Amino acid sequence: MNKLVTPKYMVVHDEILKRLKSNHYSVGTRLPSEESLAGTFKVSRVTIRKSLEMLVDAGYLASRQGSGYHVDCLSPQRETCLASFTDAVLRKGRVPGARLISIDVPHPDPPADVTEVFDAPVARIHRLRTVDGEPELLVSTWVPTNLVTGLAPDAFPELGPDQSILRILSDRFNLAWSRACETVHPCAASNDVAEHLGIEPGTPILSVACTAYDDTDLPVFHDQVFRATPIVFNLSGSARKTDPI
Repeated sequence: MNKLVTPKYMVVHDEILKRLKSNHYSVGTRLPSEESLAGTFKVSRVTIRKSLEMLVDAGYLASRQGSGYHVDCLSPQRETCLASFTDAVLRKGRVPGARLISIDVPHPDPPADVTEVFDAPVARIHRLRTVDGEPELLVSTWVPTNLVTGLAPDAFPELGPDQSILRILSDRFNLAWSRACETVHPCAASNDVAEHLGIEPGTPILSVACTAYDDTDLPVFHDQVFRATPIVFNLSGSARKTDPI
């Protein structure tokens, strides 16, 4: 029986993807040239180009005329169905941050909109997201406790690409989701929200609620986000793009 041999372009693709996921290449940086990668992997530039274009199609890389391939995202929407706040900030050349406020396992009194989503005990991960050290989002992430066994503060770094909640839930807790439902509405900042965001109580802000579901249509996590900055909708292209939460 003939043994199946993995095509060279797939071997290269898998290795570059592995490097991306291990933060060998960070968001916004340029990959080595096709010629350099061809030498590293001892394959032709045609093989390298095919591997890189696969990663472009998947949403990890962006190809820029005259400047090669750049890392565009470590949690592509095509895979996660959600946009990563961390990746979006890194792409702009700015510094994302995540200050952990509290972890409640289980939360003793989840709000009504959370109990409507989950018919089980839930944990709350309460974090302040920053850009260049300035408050940007106040986020409560709600997850059924049985899906995040061993939840602890060390799972939530304050800096670097691994602060992304999408990667934390996916990589550390093996959560998977295939679709998400998001609602946005205006509200007035409560005293607690205002204090964390550095604004006056009663200031008009946006409340964003997002629930992610797995392939069986069961909810796996729910984000409640308060933001004092606007959300930008870009309707150009083949798919609608929005600011990440």
